[in-house]
Amino acid sequence: MKSMKVMIVDDEPAIRDALGRKLKRDGFDTVLCRDGLEALRAFHSERPDLVILDIVMPESMDGLTVCRRIREVADTPVMMLSAQAVTEDDIIEGLQCGADEYLIKPVRLNEFAARVQALLRRANMATNEAELRYDDGYLSIDLHRRHVHVSNRKVHLTPTEFKLLAVLMENAGRVVPQRDLLEQVWGREYMDDVYYPRVYISQLRRKIERDVTNPVYILTEHRIGYRFEKQPPASMSVVI
Repeated sequence: MKSMKVMIVDDEPAIRDALGRKLKRDGFDTVLCRDGLEALRAFHSERPDLVILDIVMPESMDGLTVCRRIREVADTPVMMLSAQAVTEDDIIEGLQCGADEYLIKPVRLNEFAARVQALLRRANMATNEAELRYDDGYLSIDLHRRHVHVSNRKVHLTPTEFKLLAVLMENAGRVVPQRDLLEQVWGREYMDDVYYPRVYISQLRRKIERDVTNPVYILTEHRIGYRFEKQPPASMSVVI
């Protein structure tokens, strides 16, 4: 069976090498890059299954820019490494660039490996979505083909955003508690990251709702969780 390939991009050799050794011990192939330009060249030639990006790098291209460039051509999972505490604004900025995950330095190797495995599971998981489709004329979702369209325009979702939408759709009309979302979308390794659903839901709404201030598809049940609500076909008119 072919090994999964992970590309690690970090200008600090000690961190880059330590992460690479850990993943090799766990059975991964690794590609190590020291800056953004080298990473983009390697991405196109090596075609990794996962990219791990340091946000701050000394050359002209930082991790966020590299992530944007990757997202122009592929939906490969991307994990960002940050040397400072991550705020919700940081996560939102990363999401807008196309990132799936954040990890704060200094990195604990076992946690790092667990989150790599969890992110790859999200990206490759074949859930109950095989035949699940939705189309109301405005929003169209085909979970089997991994296609989402808004007003006939294809919308790009990161692997994490797509998995989140799939879980909500599979439970359409029912509230999914926040902790259930954490476990089903991110995995047990993320049960303490209680702010994740909120910021990812916010980003998902930006992509599929007509009005993010008045959402109709993804609704919040205060202090409980979220639910996906199907809408009448867009062509249906109300007769009084």
